[in-house]
Amino acid sequence: MADNNVKKWYVVRAVSGQENKVKAYIETEINRLGMSDYVSQVLVPTEKVVQVRDGKKIAKDKVYFPGYVMIEANLIGEIPHIIKSITSVIGFLGEVKGGDPVPLRMSEVNRMLGKVDELAVNVDNQNIPYIIGETIKVVDGPFNGFNGTIEKINEDKRKLEVMVKIFGRKTPLELAFMQVEKV
Repeated sequence: MADNNVKKWYVVRAVSGQENKVKAYIETEINRLGMSDYVSQVLVPTEKVVQVRDGKKIAKDKVYFPGYVMIEANLIGEIPHIIKSITSVIGFLGEVKGGDPVPLRMSEVNRMLGKVDELAVNVDNQNIPYIIGETIKVVDGPFNGFNGTIEKINEDKRKLEVMVKIFGRKTPLELAFMQVEKV
């Protein structure tokens, strides 16, 4: 007997900033309607971002694709309609106006999910997320709010040498990884 319950990954567009709420709403609604056989996973790809606020390190989950929630589902019958009618859901990605939601290709899914796993691992090894020549923003210390360009990366000390324009002059600063963020 062929298993007709084939699930594919789809992207649900959500109001930015509401991704986790949308995930919770979808899960609650699907369970309430007893349709969890058809929707197996709802994911909000996030990455851990460590920021320094008032000298304290704060790890936050930052949504990796703002406005998108991934869902593994077999969109049969009412399911697309149920999902679309959930609060803060804009619709499915890739649908032609009034057409069917377009599933992601497996390669895209693996890339997105792989990204999630990779990011989870990256935090542990404290991977160096910066590259020379990249523009960063200083988020801690006396130069808070300034943008600069990375000139050197010292992985052992976890410091960056950043060229910052201060009063029209380029000034090299040595900053800890935690004191900057990507622009």
